[in-house]
Amino acid sequence: MADAQSMYFIPDPSRWPIVGSVALFVCFFGAAVMLNGSGFGAFILGIGVAVLVYMFSGWFADVIGESVHGRYNQQVDISFRWGMSWFIFSEVMFFAAFFGALYYARTMSVPWLGGEGSKLVTHEILWPSFEAIWPLMTTPDATLAGAKSAYTQIKEIIPAWGVPALNTVILLSSGATVTLAHWDLKRGNRKGLCWWLFVTVVLGFLFVGLQATEYIHAYDELDLKLSSGIYGSTFFMLTGFHGAHVTLGATMLTVILARSIKGHFTPEHHFAFEGVAWYWHFVDVVWLGLFTFVYWL
Repeated sequence: MADAQSMYFIPDPSRWPIVGSVALFVCFFGAAVMLNGSGFGAFILGIGVAVLVYMFSGWFADVIGESVHGRYNQQVDISFRWGMSWFIFSEVMFFAAFFGALYYARTMSVPWLGGEGSKLVTHEILWPSFEAIWPLMTTPDATLAGAKSAYTQIKEIIPAWGVPALNTVILLSSGATVTLAHWDLKRGNRKGLCWWLFVTVVLGFLFVGLQATEYIHAYDELDLKLSSGIYGSTFFMLTGFHGAHVTLGATMLTVILARSIKGHFTPEHHFAFEGVAWYWHFVDVVWLGLFTFVYWL
């Protein structure tokens, strides 16, 4: 009979994919109802999120149990690495689409609205006083005399050298601390592993907290909102999705910290840690692009 370590692991039948599909459907249905003005939609969305959390908790517990009991071999480890690599690649393409939209708006759409590179004088007829300057704080329709803009006009943009610069330092520091944790794991220093992971988790959630205060300031005092034209849309789409990824990454790091405290990883076998570390470094790189092209330039 073939040795178990030479055979590819096939998981037992699981209910979690069905539970996850139901949870996502309930979430989308609740969000749709809520966006159409029904207060009951928030309740439905809350149920969907609760079921989704239950699914993740149960499915992760099953996978962790399989790993701890030695049911994964080298072939499974290779599959996990390829799977995580393709997942991160899909995330790269996801953010590339939004960076592409920002590039198109800044270098093509806005200059065209200002008449750059065009032999036509349409812009002079439709919005003669419009200035095509990025960040676009005033939309073309707001420049018409007596016209009421369909968009919220921005009072002021968020400067790069305030909270965004601080968050850059925080996130880059967290990339260094998770690397130090990895080094301690490979050396078998569990105390160092847990300590540096704890610091990484704190830095991750600190980033999220500071970004939340930035959003509150933008909405309440600067009138910078999703309804603030193309600048507001691209700003919140890019920074918002990145913030969601940081939240997810910090949550995954919390799970890895709990597992490390329980002694789940060894210097030779710790792909769960490596996969989350890859994801965290990806989040760092995306933030550098955001800081440069959204806040700074």
